[in-house]
Amino acid sequence: MDLNLDAPHSMGTTIIGVTYNGGVVLGADSRTSTGMYVANRASDKITQLTDNVYVCRSGSAADSQVVSDYVRYFLHQHTIQLGQPATVKVSANLIRMLAYNNKNMLQTGLIVGGWDKYEGGKIYGIPLGGTVVEQPFAIGGSGSSYLYGFFDQAWKENMTKEEAEQLVVKAVSLAIARDGASGGVVRTVIINSEGVTRNFYPGDKLQLWHEELEPQNSLLDILNATGPEPMAM
Repeated sequence: MDLNLDAPHSMGTTIIGVTYNGGVVLGADSRTSTGMYVANRASDKITQLTDNVYVCRSGSAADSQVVSDYVRYFLHQHTIQLGQPATVKVSANLIRMLAYNNKNMLQTGLIVGGWDKYEGGKIYGIPLGGTVVEQPFAIGGSGSSYLYGFFDQAWKENMTKEEAEQLVVKAVSLAIARDGASGGVVRTVIINSEGVTRNFYPGDKLQLWHEELEPQNSLLDILNATGPEPMAM
């Protein structure tokens, strides 16, 4: 199948998938940009594929959306034919097939995460080019460059659900602080045997990092707070 798309909006992005003892946590920022312009401050980069599998999207917004749409459609057919939910591995391999077969036209890196009764919680990274790699944690997008050292130090096996989600939120807020193309709010999706939980962390409630400015309501607040009085004419 050939997909040929012109995609002006790119998600300079931070996406993360982490396994924990019992399931997975996916996380993402919410900034979609067109060059230097922020096209959407609150986009949702974690997309549902089935009841038990979600995908984090980075790169070209149009490319990642159309891949997600195709895969959701195929998985729906697959579930009807099988009479039971698709596994995380099947979902990741479908995305891998589309990404690899169209690698010269697609500019998107994806992280698939979910839970199934055969293998429990699984994370698969599908970077540019269409490789599929099963990983205990995966990070992607422009913000990921700032997080490799942090994850090497902070990630550990058999985390609790709370520890895993705290790690994801902390990591995305760190990337937002350093990466100009990541920003907005932090969204998380927790998937385990009990189902799916979505959480939302507004940008002004995130932890501030080194030399970050306090959130302001407007440019005028910043000017009034830091600058001298305007000259009287």
